[in-house]
Amino acid sequence: MDNVGIRSFSITKVKGNQTDIISDDLAIEEPLQIRLCNQEQEIKDISITMRTPGNDPNLAIGFLFTEGLLKNRNEYLDHIIQENVITIHTTIPNVDLGSIERHFYTSSSCGVCGKSSIDAIHVVQPDYPQTEAIDSPEISIFSTLPEILKSHQNNFNKTGGIHAAALFTFSGELLHFAEDVGRHNALDKLIGHCFLSNVLPLQRHILLLSGRASFELIQKAHMAGIRHIAAIGAPSSLAVELAKSSGIQLIGFLKSHSMNIYNS
Repeated sequence: MDNVGIRSFSITKVKGNQTDIISDDLAIEEPLQIRLCNQEQEIKDISITMRTPGNDPNLAIGFLFTEGLLKNRNEYLDHIIQENVITIHTTIPNVDLGSIERHFYTSSSCGVCGKSSIDAIHVVQPDYPQTEAIDSPEISIFSTLPEILKSHQNNFNKTGGIHAAALFTFSGELLHFAEDVGRHNALDKLIGHCFLSNVLPLQRHILLLSGRASFELIQKAHMAGIRHIAAIGAPSSLAVELAKSSGIQLIGFLKSHSMNIYNS
C-alpha cells in the first residue's frame, strides 16, 4: 500500500555483477490546477503546478498569498477539491489577473532585470504592522537545524527525491514543515499552513530550505515576513540581492560544522 506522496515501483537494481528485482519508493509527481472563485462566483484558472499530492489546500492558498492574490485570512472562505483540481473560494470582489503577471518573471531565466523583479516584490508585500526591534537567533542555532529536519523527513528518507521547507523558533524548536517534489511547492505548503493558522508575519522564526535558495523562495519568504533564512544548498545571485534589499538574514551551504553567511 502506497504512503501519501509515495508510490512503489518494481525496478532492476544493478550493483557490481549482481542484478536484483526490488521495490523502490518514488515521490509522486502530479499536476494540480489552482482556481480562484471571487465573491460573484466567477471562477478563474490561475496556475497549474506539478506537485506531490498532500496538503493541497495549503499549497494553493500559500501560492495565492505569495503571489499577492490573497491578502489576509479573512479573504479565504473555503475550498473544493476534485481530482488534481482545487478551487479556492474567497470574499474578494474580483480577480485581478494582472496582479499575477509578476509570477512570470520571477525566474532567473525570464530575461527581466533583477532590479525590476525586486522592485515589484516590494510593491506587493503585505503592509504588516510595525513591531518593536526583534533580536536575531544565535548563529550556533543554525547548525543544529538540518539534523532536526532530516529526522522528520519520512518521505525524503524513503525516496531521496523530495524537498522540504521547515519553520523553527529562534531556540531551534521545529514548529512545522512540508515536503514536495518542488522546492517552491514545499514552501507554499508551509506558508499556506501559517496563513490559515493566522500567524503571519513570521518575523520571529527561522526558515530552513532543504536545497538551494532561489530568488523565488526568498520572494515567498519575504511575503510571509520571514527575516531569517538558511539553506542547505547555494543561493543564487538574485536571491542574495533580494535578501540584502529586504533586510533578510541569508545563510547558505548550511552544515553541522560550517555555513556561509551571505547577508547578516
